Amino acid sequence: MTVSSAFTPSLSPAERAAYGQDARARVPRSGHGRYEPAKGRFDPIRLLEEQSRSRVAELVPIRYGRMLESPFRFYRGAAAIMAADLGPRPDTGLRVQLCGDAHPLNFRLLASPERRMVFDINDFDETHQGPFEWDVERLAAGFVTAARANGLSVRRQDEVVRACVRAYRERMRQFAGMRTLDVWYAQDDADRIRELAATADAKAGRRTAEAAQRARTRTHLKAFAKLTRVTDEGRRIASDPPLLTPLRELRDRPSEAARAQEMRTVLDGYAESLPPERRHLLRHYRLVDIARKVVGVGSVGTRCWVVLLLGRDDDDPLLLQAKEAQESVLADHVDGERHENQGRRVVTGQHLMQTTSDIFLGWTRVVGLDGQERDFYVRQLWNWKGIPRPETMDHELLVLFARQCGACLARAHARSGDPVAVAAYLGGGDRFDRAVAEFAQAYADQNERDFAALRAACASGRLPSRKL
Repeated sequence: MTVSSAFTPSLSPAERAAYGQDARARVPRSGHGRYEPAKGRFDPIRLLEEQSRSRVAELVPIRYGRMLESPFRFYRGAAAIMAADLGPRPDTGLRVQLCGDAHPLNFRLLASPERRMVFDINDFDETHQGPFEWDVERLAAGFVTAARANGLSVRRQDEVVRACVRAYRERMRQFAGMRTLDVWYAQDDADRIRELAATADAKAGRRTAEAAQRARTRTHLKAFAKLTRVTDEGRRIASDPPLLTPLRELRDRPSEAARAQEMRTVLDGYAESLPPERRHLLRHYRLVDIARKVVGVGSVGTRCWVVLLLGRDDDDPLLLQAKEAQESVLADHVDGERHENQGRRVVTGQHLMQTTSDIFLGWTRVVGLDGQERDFYVRQLWNWKGIPRPETMDHELLVLFARQCGACLARAHARSGDPVAVAAYLGGGDRFDRAVAEFAQAYADQNERDFAALRAACASGRLPSRKL
């Protein structure tokens, strides 16, 4: 994957800043505040149906069931809908590597390879090049949706969003004045986040420390204990269908042996994508068991496998997740390259945006038993992940969390885009902040209308749903 840019290294900071300021002529900062459904807007339910056609049919009702739980859960599964709404709008042309699904739950505490706790973006299924504001607007509308779930007033909803966007803008301006390598090495250390939270609010500091401690308990050994059991043959993945279904129990398998061989092909191809030293490490493990797993909200129905490998003995596990990577929901809405391998797109996008990535992160392509080519990316399952619950946070904590997410997103964008140009576009005032807050309210309204449409489609029988 290559990241296109309007700039070359020969351009001066002044010239790059001028390019960013010129983008205001294409899209004034105040223009981000306007959102109205396009005339003859697409049917959001049909779009969800189109996404489901390539997914495992028996799992699709679970996806709809999860999206029916609340407008916030719906929002998490509706990245394709928002991409289709954002795509036709005028954009700044200031390209970065986008997360593509930058809602609040995709920011969390993670473990670095050096076993330090950091705060970063976690989900890159939809990562793609595109205008920086799309991620900012998706994050902002997600915070309004979460704040509404908390029962916060409109004024407080706006305070949360403006805190998020201000943090993005101010940190991007910091990056604009930094050396290139300093931007690349910047990270959000969990200890520093806890100190900042404690300075702002003692209660928030305690809750941040508790979240970091909980994240440290979400290790691969805890996942191993939860997801496996002892059998006569040794450790095997436990059965909890349809959420976790060992390969030997899948009803749609041509044969267990054939499916196992398919997964070995996935793993062999994946190993080739790793650096030599990581391939060497992987060779210390042997494949023991495989199960299909249901994950997330928007991802439900895509093929996802949990792979159990053992090293020295039954108490030396490695759990990998092999997840199908389909084309990004942004791909049809931006000009530029189309990716030959979607797993590689995810992995490269993650490396571009994250300061530190899983040592086992890799990708592959396999021809399935049905003759279809499918791309996968592979990573460890559970590795010190602290999962936030923004829809349950009070106002003060939600403001602090929004600030951290906005600052984190700016860091991710600065690594792949041009922070000088973006910062020049944003400026030192709050015009962009206010506009995005206005957009977020309007788009949260749209999300609620689409949520109601899904509810009606399931109630009428147009779409099947299953709650688990």
